[in-house]
Amino acid sequence: MAATLALALAAPVRAELRISDLEVFLNDHEVTVHVVLLGALAEAIHEGIQSGIPVHVRFTIQLWQYNPYWRDQLLVTKVLERNLAYNVVTKEFKIASLRGEERPVFATRDLRDAQRVLAEVRGLKLSPTTALAPTAVIYVRVDAESALRGENTVFTRMAGTAERTFRQSDYRTLERVQ
Repeated sequence: MAATLALALAAPVRAELRISDLEVFLNDHEVTVHVVLLGALAEAIHEGIQSGIPVHVRFTIQLWQYNPYWRDQLLVTKVLERNLAYNVVTKEFKIASLRGEERPVFATRDLRDAQRVLAEVRGLKLSPTTALAPTAVIYVRVDAESALRGENTVFTRMAGTAERTFRQSDYRTLERVQ
């Protein structure tokens, strides 16, 4: 009896938006970033999606140069926006790129596929390595937002229809280690 009462009084578990994989690749030609966002579609958003309200996901990806004696220097900022819309008649999810990338509209009937395409950024090229100082120490910051209708305010975050998260990568050096 006490166990069922405790379960009934427990608050519902809410999935939080988080960045699980942030990988920065530095090769001879460019700085490339891979990002995977988990929890892009919170439980409070599911009902809105099923009724046809679009969900927007925005990635703000910044390349910074570390400066030990002063403020770090912002080198490049890329903003990617994607839109997930559900068509109630055809029961199909469509993910479209709104800003920052050129990709065709992806359509699927499976919510998991839609979440995967919405939340993964693969092979984003930030900067050529020739534009960076050879002795530079760099890192990447990612700010991710998810919201119904793209409305991400304090009130929508309190209601559970919008979320925001942030993550920073490890420091990388341009010098080759022999």
